[in-house]
Amino acid sequence: MKSMKNEMMETNQTGFLALQDFDLADVMCAEMDGLSAAFERVKIPSGGGVMFEIPGENPEEPDTVKTFSAVILYQHSLNAYYQSEYQGGSNPPDCGSFDGHHGEGNPGGSCDSCPLNQYGSGKNGAKACKNRRRLYLLREGDIFPVILSLPTGSLKSFTRYLMRVIPKYKNSNAVVTKFTLKKAVSGTGMSYSQAQFAVERVLSPEEYPLITAVTEQVKALSKNVGYDAEDALRVDPETGEVMEPLN
Repeated sequence: MKSMKNEMMETNQTGFLALQDFDLADVMCAEMDGLSAAFERVKIPSGGGVMFEIPGENPEEPDTVKTFSAVILYQHSLNAYYQSEYQGGSNPPDCGSFDGHHGEGNPGGSCDSCPLNQYGSGKNGAKACKNRRRLYLLREGDIFPVILSLPTGSLKSFTRYLMRVIPKYKNSNAVVTKFTLKKAVSGTGMSYSQAQFAVERVLSPEEYPLITAVTEQVKALSKNVGYDAEDALRVDPETGEVMEPLN
């Protein structure tokens, strides 16, 4: 039979309080020195599927779930332009941007006025430069964040969610967000998966400083996180949703 003291210790470690004994930056420096910063991915299916693929114990067999919850530690725009057909991997693009406004590489410069960032500049009326939004998420019970790359068709619903959260809670990392998917249809008649967001709960006064500290660490690490195949697939010109997988 558990003692009251043990029960209190277990209770005190619920939520995100276990982070008080963990420093992400120290672990990355000590355990991954010389390695590129890399985080596992949560994937949104193509074709209107409503099941996320999330990292499981076996990297080759991700778990599939209809919903999951996590804190949005940090999120930013992600633009990637490849002069030749993208072949996968984490090779950097010819021109890339982590803020959606300033491109680095060839051609570089302002993303807002770049002709490659306009519809019609790529195949099938799409943009030659692919636009997504990268979210760094921390699930309860986890230590390392995971990445969710939001395609264009999910950005309106994400923007609306932020407009609800920020006035009330100041920052998106002040709450635990519930993620779901719904099937939508583009103007071109293509079915795609659209992410939906809702507040599950507000972080406690004890949890929030711990999450804030991890957020700052993730911001520093994010500049070294490379691109992968999910960031540059051929997409629908209206929604930005994946039209076909890379070979």
